[in-house]
Amino acid sequence: MAKKTNEVWAAGGVVWRPGVSGTAGPADVEVAVVHRPKYDDWTLPKGKAEPGETLIDTAVREIAEETGQHVVLGRHLDDVHYDLGSSRKHVRYWSARAVDGDFVAGDEVDELRWLSVDKARKTLSYPLDCSILEEFARLPADLHTFLLVRHAKAGRRSTYKGDDRLRPLDKLGWAQASALAPLLIAFGAERVHSADRVRCEQTLEPLRERLGVEMHREPDLSEETYRTNPVAAQRRILELAADTASTLAVCSQGKVIPPLMSWWADRDSITLPKASSRKGSVWVLSLNDGRLVAADHIAGPLPTA
Repeated sequence: MAKKTNEVWAAGGVVWRPGVSGTAGPADVEVAVVHRPKYDDWTLPKGKAEPGETLIDTAVREIAEETGQHVVLGRHLDDVHYDLGSSRKHVRYWSARAVDGDFVAGDEVDELRWLSVDKARKTLSYPLDCSILEEFARLPADLHTFLLVRHAKAGRRSTYKGDDRLRPLDKLGWAQASALAPLLIAFGAERVHSADRVRCEQTLEPLRERLGVEMHREPDLSEETYRTNPVAAQRRILELAADTASTLAVCSQGKVIPPLMSWWADRDSITLPKASSRKGSVWVLSLNDGRLVAADHIAGPLPTA
């Protein structure tokens, strides 16, 4: 078998909106499927990543280009992989709630249909697309998103002179903080909360400025407080996650987030994906009636290629 000479990454989503009943239960949503005249097929909206993009950027851009819809991303559904000529193609899909926009037919996509999940399943041309749709339908569409961020790079604790609570981001950390703002907005971030450490607050400062909101300080989410009273952090994170009126971005530290996530996953009986919890990483958490039902980890906000 000839070796594949090129690895191609793409991204897209199951774009959904409440159905005619106005609700978003599994049987009531409508999903977007698109027709490509070049291939005469029906697919989920997706497209190839451009240089300098993250796959999150790609998904939002390609969905807008193919459907005209501005979307808010939700849980990661799956990655699919297949051969295309001499290339190996990989496509990452998210649940994507349509916010607004209008479809305009073009050369790449000439028709869009909003269909029930059952009708979409029968319309899609490819089994891999159907498998993504099945994963989408496994949970309710309108899950509540909660964003838990580890602070960006801030140099080394051992070489910082002064009160460690005041240690600021370094040059790379500020680049990560700037890149985190559009990433978190892509997942619908509306409010900003941070452990009361300068490096945590600075990590979300570009997001706070873009949203024009207040920074809410969370002393219970600092490493020092967690070390002596982890129950306070557990209680507070559940209080924040229960606020379904807004999507919160919450920044904490490296000795808080991994044990807190482990406790939360055990509490709600889910299995976490492997995660290194690097600085600038993000947990995209999906909740249903206050219960954690999915947890996706983003290793960092900067493009990897």
